[in-house]
Amino acid sequence: MNYPVWQLGVPGGLLIAFIAVLHVFVSHFAIGGGAYLVITERKAYRENDDNLLAYVRQHSRFFALLTLVFGAVTGVGIWFTIGLVSPEATSSLIHTFVWGWAIEWVFFFIEIAAALIYAYAWDRLDRRTHLIVGWIYFIAAWASLVVINGIITYMLTPGRWLETKAFWDGFFNPTYFPSLFMRTFFTVALAGVFGLITAMELSSPTREKVIRWAGQWLILGLVLTPIAGFWYFLKFPTFSEDYIAGFLPAAQHTVRLGVTCTLFALLLTIIFAIAKPQWMKRPVMTLLFLACFGTLATGEYLREYVRKPWVINNYIYANDLRAADIQNVAMTGGIAAHARWLRVAPAANATYGQQVFALQCGSCHSVDSYRAIRPKIRGWDAKYAAGIVPNLNLTRGTMPPFAGDATDAAALGMYLASIAPPAPAQQSGAEIFQARCAQCHTIGGKMRPLAIAGSDVDSIDSILQQLDVMIPQMPPFTGTETERRALAQWLSTQK
Repeated sequence: MNYPVWQLGVPGGLLIAFIAVLHVFVSHFAIGGGAYLVITERKAYRENDDNLLAYVRQHSRFFALLTLVFGAVTGVGIWFTIGLVSPEATSSLIHTFVWGWAIEWVFFFIEIAAALIYAYAWDRLDRRTHLIVGWIYFIAAWASLVVINGIITYMLTPGRWLETKAFWDGFFNPTYFPSLFMRTFFTVALAGVFGLITAMELSSPTREKVIRWAGQWLILGLVLTPIAGFWYFLKFPTFSEDYIAGFLPAAQHTVRLGVTCTLFALLLTIIFAIAKPQWMKRPVMTLLFLACFGTLATGEYLREYVRKPWVINNYIYANDLRAADIQNVAMTGGIAAHARWLRVAPAANATYGQQVFALQCGSCHSVDSYRAIRPKIRGWDAKYAAGIVPNLNLTRGTMPPFAGDATDAAALGMYLASIAPPAPAQQSGAEIFQARCAQCHTIGGKMRPLAIAGSDVDSIDSILQQLDVMIPQMPPFTGTETERRALAQWLSTQK
């Protein structure tokens, strides 16, 4: 909380994801595409195929333009957005892996130089030298992945680094090698995807030859990537495995979508690239491109999602607060004493509560757009909301603990109540349960099943009247007596 807050119409994490997925998609192609260029060039020499060589020459310029311009711009975009959205986490990554970043930037410089020489020196270099330049590019590009992969995987599984704070313990963490293999295999698939894109401009029979050749790269990558992905999953933290196993439906939906995209891309490749390359047209190519993009996007989303509530597991929360500081913030003046840039003075009112929302919740939630909070708080009053706020990590395992004192909680409760849509005049017991209980409980589900479901009406009603007394972590029931009886009646019918 030592930085100004960058307020957007959507949570900053969504903007990071948008830029990062585009960058990762192109940067992975920059690795596999480098190998694709030199191996295809060598294939053209071996087969004495001038048409294939002309295709490689054309593809190399497309490759250099896309990877060096778009890749570099989006890479800078990632640094810009993460520095504004998660400055504490960004600072930690820089200081923890400062020499790793330095090494990666050296490899990136070699990439740029080698890619430009390879793409624009066809007529100035002999065959052997030109191939050597291509291999230098590929090795430097893959070496960049070797370095960046250690930093990315550390965020999910920092391993022994949490105790030792040693560079190599964080770098060679439990998911390092599974992720490295998975990403390397997917670069092969993307080399095939972009090879197909430029092949659309060719004429037969070179067109069909290149399409079948690029299809072989696609199949190899699409088959090997899920195998390494399963190995990667086996190294996840236990809480992340639980998310995918069913604790959070969104994680399961993401896995299903990723598997569907992969299988669909594999099917299109087998039919339209291998069996019938003459059938490969731009609409099919577009579907194949989108399917592979979906595979990568779901994988990146899942990697981010299963870290919640952390941005660096067991070290820094998603709202940029260090785990070691949470309790200290709450006990030493609350948010106001630790946030240097406040627009309003601390007070138990909705105006200050909006500031608390920005600091505590704004990295993941918006009011009305992505992960909108307003639809989730229908009918909430200030007392009920203030009762939930101090126990955010208990109500939702994917949310960080509340780092604030009683004034902060009361103010945030008032702000949430001020933006909450009014409850319907008459609500059924099921609707009341959804509004007041479903934040924490399920009926017969995996997430905190409600033990009193199925009891008699009077017993449930008696418990509802003293929730915060019986269990201090629970908010009081602040609805009307009619609403309370309706809820008790409905719960008595549930098993």
